Amino acid sequence: MKPIAVVLGSSSPRRKEILEDIGIRFTVAHADIDESALPGEAVDQTALRLAREKALKISLRHPGALVIGADTLVALDGEMLGKPDDAPHAAAMLEKLSGKTHDVFTAVAFALASEGREESFLCQSRVAFKNLGRAAIDAYVATGEPLGKAGAYAIQGQGAALIEGHAGSFSNIVGLPAREVLRFFMAFGIERLPWKN
Repeated sequence: MKPIAVVLGSSSPRRKEILEDIGIRFTVAHADIDESALPGEAVDQTALRLAREKALKISLRHPGALVIGADTLVALDGEMLGKPDDAPHAAAMLEKLSGKTHDVFTAVAFALASEGREESFLCQSRVAFKNLGRAAIDAYVATGEPLGKAGAYAIQGQGAALIEGHAGSFSNIVGLPAREVLRFFMAFGIERLPWKN
């Protein structure tokens, strides 16, 4: 099979960096969808649904390309912690996570509209937080890093100081499980990956 163009359906700098790090040539498109959870929907199912919706919507505009849609969600005891609305909301999330272990789900969907193909998978990691004092939370929130991040932290940034440990894929926690993504490229029957020159 000849090389197929790849489109990343995300404007996340972290996902772009991960694809670049594993040598994938791609372009970026954004899917404007409602990312709200449905009533009674489990966090992992929300992530899968949103990743599929992103991939399928963008694939309609790029039918000959392999589109990657992804969604990362944080869950504490089954409660979804999305992106904080503002600094006080971020602080409240970090207070909830303090001293506890939570789940990070990243769902990834691949769509190739020209062949009517769509596949998806879910990757789960666990992250344990240190016990955080109010001063530590306030100092971290003041950096501005928690805003725009699911769960109000970035494990690859200054948020690493909050972490006691993690289990599972690190890149999954960042926003895109690199090894699993490569495996799905091959599962799609793409014999020649679009490596950077």
